[in-house]
Amino acid sequence: PAEADLLNSLEGAKPGHPFGFTQQGYDVYARVIYGARASVIVGIAVTFFVTLIGILMGALAGYYGGFLDSLLSRITDIFFAIPLLLAGIVLMQLFPQRNIGTVILVLSVFGWSQMARVVRGAVITVKNNDYVLAARAVGKSRMSILFTHVLPNCLAPIIVMATTSLGVFIVAEATLSFLGIGLPPTTISWGNDISVAQQTLRQAPFTLFWPSFALALTVLGFILLGDALKDALDPKEQHRGRKG
Repeated sequence: PAEADLLNSLEGAKPGHPFGFTQQGYDVYARVIYGARASVIVGIAVTFFVTLIGILMGALAGYYGGFLDSLLSRITDIFFAIPLLLAGIVLMQLFPQRNIGTVILVLSVFGWSQMARVVRGAVITVKNNDYVLAARAVGKSRMSILFTHVLPNCLAPIIVMATTSLGVFIVAEATLSFLGIGLPPTTISWGNDISVAQQTLRQAPFTLFWPSFALALTVLGFILLGDALKDALDPKEQHRGRKG
C-alpha cells in the first residue's frame, strides 16, 4: 500500500491491480484493504471506552437514583447536546501531533452519552424485578446486586448499542481524516484516501469510489449486525417472530 510508481498514475484496473492506481501511483486495492486497519481499530477502541464510561455513568444513575441520578443525568445531557463531529473538529485542533490515540481519546470523551442513557433506562427497568428484591431480602449489598444481578440482565441493549455505535465511530474517524484534522496524512486510512481522491474525481472516479464503498459497506455491516443482535437478544422480538 505504500509503494508508489508514477508510471501507473491514475491507471485503471489491470491484472493484479483490480481497483487501479491513485495519482501518486499507489495500488488502490492494497490501500483499501490496509486502510481498514486504522479505521476499524479506531472504531473498536472508541466503542470499548465509550461502553465502559456509559455503563459506569448509566448504571450508577439508574440504580442509586435520587441526587446522584440527577447529577449524572445532567452531566450526560451536557455531553449529549454537543455534536460528536463538532467536538472532534474543535478539540483535534488543539493537538499539534495527531495520531490514532488522539482520535480515540477525543471521540471517547464525547461519544459515551447515548450509551449512558441506554444503560440507565435498562437498569431502571431491571432493578425492580423480583430477583433483585429477593437479593436485597437475603442481605446482599447494593453494589453486589448491581454487578451480579442488574448489569448482567442489561447486556442485551448494551451489546446492540455498542455494535451499532461501532459503525458510527468509524464514520466519525473517516470524516475527521477527510477534513484533514483526524489521522495524519502519512497514515493509510479510508478517510485520508477519500480526501486525496477528491482531487482526481473527474479523471479517475474509481480512486474515490472504492474507499468510499468499503467505508459504506463496513458501516452497513455493523448496523445490520446490531439489528440482528437486537432480534436475537430481545425476547419480545422472538415472541413476535413465533406468533408471526
